[in-house]
Amino acid sequence: MYACVCRAVTENEVHDCIANGARSVRQIRDTTGAGGDCASCVRKICAILKRSESLITTA
Repeated sequence: MYACVCRAVTENEVHDCIANGARSVRQIRDTTGAGGDCASCVRKICAILKRSESLITTA
């Protein structure tokens, strides 16, 4: 599923960025371009980041 329709960035690509060390929307935007146009995906990216932080802290 797309996280960012404008730049055709998938949720898997966002997860890959997080796995490679991205910890902010800005870092994900700099790597993938997601959030760089209309920014409607920023909330979705924030939610993905928050879920990943929860998984990291509970592991």
